[in-house]
Amino acid sequence: MLIAGCAAGPDFKTPPAPHVDRYTAKPLAAATASGGSGAAGGVQHFDAAGDVTADWWTLFHSAALDRLIRQALAHNPDLKAAQAALKAAHEDVLAQRGSYYPSVSASLSGSREKDPAGALAPVPSNNAYLYNLFTPQVSVSYTPDVFGLNRRSVESLKAQEQAVRFQMIAAYNTLTANVVVTAIQIASLQAQIDATRKLVDLNRHMLTILHYQLTGGLVSQQDVAAQQAQLAQAESALPDLVKQLSQQRNRMAVLAGRFPSQGVDADFTLASLHLPEQLPVSLPSKLVAQRPDIRQAQANLHAASAQVGVAAANRLPQIQLSADAGSTALAISKVFSPGTGFWNLTTSITAPIFEGGTLMHQERAAKANYTQAAAQYRSTVLSAFEDVADTLTALEQDAKGLQAAATAADAAKTSLDIAQRQVKDGYAAPLSLLNAEQAWQQAQISLVQAQANRYADSAALFQALGGGWWHRKDSTRDTHEK
Repeated sequence: MLIAGCAAGPDFKTPPAPHVDRYTAKPLAAATASGGSGAAGGVQHFDAAGDVTADWWTLFHSAALDRLIRQALAHNPDLKAAQAALKAAHEDVLAQRGSYYPSVSASLSGSREKDPAGALAPVPSNNAYLYNLFTPQVSVSYTPDVFGLNRRSVESLKAQEQAVRFQMIAAYNTLTANVVVTAIQIASLQAQIDATRKLVDLNRHMLTILHYQLTGGLVSQQDVAAQQAQLAQAESALPDLVKQLSQQRNRMAVLAGRFPSQGVDADFTLASLHLPEQLPVSLPSKLVAQRPDIRQAQANLHAASAQVGVAAANRLPQIQLSADAGSTALAISKVFSPGTGFWNLTTSITAPIFEGGTLMHQERAAKANYTQAAAQYRSTVLSAFEDVADTLTALEQDAKGLQAAATAADAAKTSLDIAQRQVKDGYAAPLSLLNAEQAWQQAQISLVQAQANRYADSAALFQALGGGWWHRKDSTRDTHEK
């Protein structure tokens, strides 16, 4: 009983949280700079020790986006595959738990035999040489888990189930983040296409004016050629933007579990999205419990630890208990008659003596796998902290980039307004107005890109902090954990 109270191999201990108090090399500011007026221009405040909500995407205040995420969660095949994998892993755990209990089987055999006539002693008591024999039997076997082989095996499978569970949660988080980012990209690309088409029209108009001026000797052929090159450059940017927009729309349809030809019934604009103004920043000590990739790596480490115990237990003796009880009769109607019953009890112990070094090397391999899993766990933790640090830095710089783009757009608009008044009053040529309009459209494209970056990095922060899965009461919750 004392021996059965312990199991071979090490007992797993959860790795401690890293001893760091911040993500970035320099202390994080309380808020980002203002990005100016308009879409994505507000100040974002960092809520130290803040918690991530389960439905963080609702902070963008887009009903179309919320609807698409619901469709994706209901129909995305990758998520469904991850959910099925979790169910299979749980069933594997339940199957292995059966090793804790005795196994019972029943059998019924019937045979017809003929012994040779010259036999010294016929088997049946009636001295018949031709007879039937019926044998119903119940067999019971049990292997006491003296050295914890079964316990370590179940422990390993439970840890593998946890790894699959967090892999599913990671798929959930990735799916929701991809839907949000794809919607942002669709809105950004559509705005860039609209501005680029206006640029193309402006350059064509300018080229027409220069051709007219060339006939009058007001400009040189070099001026016309330069404008032709500028028009071609603007036109060359348009196909790539259209291609990217088409790819993003196809991507959105696939994320929602639809074929690209079916598309999705949703259009997005940056103006329709609300910039989250309060951004939670979880404590570094809590990140290891929130990030699904870290929890998956921890579960893999636990499974590797249990496998060391399995390998160690395989080198120790195993005890087998078995019992058989049944009846044998010449007629099926007499199988339970008095005097036909039999039973036996058997105890055996098996200990490996020489396996050619197989068991020893398997244990060493298990220990090496544990060392590998420990290194992979640390690598995952470092990558997670790097991910959060990169996203926080990006948000700070996005605000500054958007501020500069907004300033440039305002200046270009002021220049355009002045040019319009000068042309109206006859102080400037129409060509100068077209140049001002061109500069303003180019500034608009840069502004749209800066706005999209800020939206996308805001979504990336929620994903980097774990996505708030611990607040969801759905299939991502571990209903089997004890």
